[in-house]
Amino acid sequence: LFFGAELSEMAQPLVASCCRCYSLRGGSIATGILGIVLSIISIILIFTVRIDFKTILMDWLPQNVVKIIYALNLVMTILISLLMILGVVKKNHIFMMPWVVLGLMLAIGLLISVIFNAVVYYIDGYVLGGTLWLVIGLIAVVIYVYMWIVVYSYFTTLKNENDRGRYAKQPYRR
Repeated sequence: LFFGAELSEMAQPLVASCCRCYSLRGGSIATGILGIVLSIISIILIFTVRIDFKTILMDWLPQNVVKIIYALNLVMTILISLLMILGVVKKNHIFMMPWVVLGLMLAIGLLISVIFNAVVYYIDGYVLGGTLWLVIGLIAVVIYVYMWIVVYSYFTTLKNENDRGRYAKQPYRR
């Protein structure tokens, strides 16, 4: 026993469905498609709209380099989302693992970014901008974390089925 639990216990899904009306599988596919669509839109906006991108740590980099770094990150997000969708369709949790790990890191990064930008707005005297950034940003973080929870829940479901073996699965899951 380890802190009152057996080491052999399997991780349990955090939710049983997506939005209480869709399956975890459907929610995971929708999350992957949404990630791909938003990444493509972001890549288009990066290179067509005149925006000054600022980084927290490397603010000395030229704008073109920052845009290329963002675009490469978005391309990697597209590839990892495609791999996650393939994992959902093929019922292979290994293909989903990169998205689960990346998604958790992106959620933390998004939260830090929202708080940082809101604080910068408040310091610069833009109270309304800081408040809007904080409210809308935190709503985005909550939605993103929920979508991550849906994918993670389906990931753990597939992993548990794989760990039990083929003949221990329910007949309709074979």
